[in-house]
Amino acid sequence: MTDISRISEDYRAAASRKRLYSGVLWAIFALLMISGFRLANERNAGGFWEGLPQIFDFPAELVSEAAAKAGNLPGLMWNYVPALIETINIAAVATLIGVIGGGIMALLSTPGLAPWPRLIPVFRRMLDIARAIPELVIALVLIFVLGGGPVPATLAIAFHAVGALGKLFSEVAENASTKPLEGLESVGANWIQRMWFGIIPQVAPNWISYSMLRFEINVRASAILGFVGAGGIGYELRNAISWGQGRYDAAAAIFILLFITIVFFDQLSGVARERLVTGKAGGRI
Repeated sequence: MTDISRISEDYRAAASRKRLYSGVLWAIFALLMISGFRLANERNAGGFWEGLPQIFDFPAELVSEAAAKAGNLPGLMWNYVPALIETINIAAVATLIGVIGGGIMALLSTPGLAPWPRLIPVFRRMLDIARAIPELVIALVLIFVLGGGPVPATLAIAFHAVGALGKLFSEVAENASTKPLEGLESVGANWIQRMWFGIIPQVAPNWISYSMLRFEINVRASAILGFVGAGGIGYELRNAISWGQGRYDAAAAIFILLFITIVFFDQLSGVARERLVTGKAGGRI
């Protein structure tokens, strides 16, 4: 057998094994999904298939009541502006903490930049833990310890933001040039000075871009955490929904207010990110 034939046969055998392994993994995944769905359906208060035809009942009732009371929506939206401002403040403070903490953790966990190379795996695992725990779980624990309000929501979102931004910041920092560091080190600059003057100017545009994107995510997260008593407009939305029919116009007003806010910040941060990264102002739809 020639070398080419042997290589071709080995390649076909490897490809066949890969297809076999992929098929087995997909089969296991499908079995897990089916068994998990059946278990969840059995433990649920109502069956999934029995309740599926009613999935649009609540949206239909909300829209019909909001349409019938359309004249009340502007006033209701104005009444919920303070709660919306609280939600935005939660997201802003959490993002600021996440940017500072994520930036520090990124520099400590990036090879070639970290002052303690042996501790890089430790800092990376810390970022993994921060990303792995959902904000909702952290918020529930903090609400149990601190009580309801915006503080638990801010700390929960900030904790998760540190992990997410730290990972993104580290990937950007890995591609930064180390030549400025060599020059700064030659004149006696310490580690903080080398990072501040040698690395931060290089990574700042991308770091700011990621921070703005994270702020959009945090606005939505802070609204969701309001459902568990963490304050903000999410708390008001939970109350409006729990009131039931007769007050669905309040829930519709909050939905509209949230939609307008998220679209506004999405457009604003999109333009700012494009200007930072490309140097051009771009529009978004």
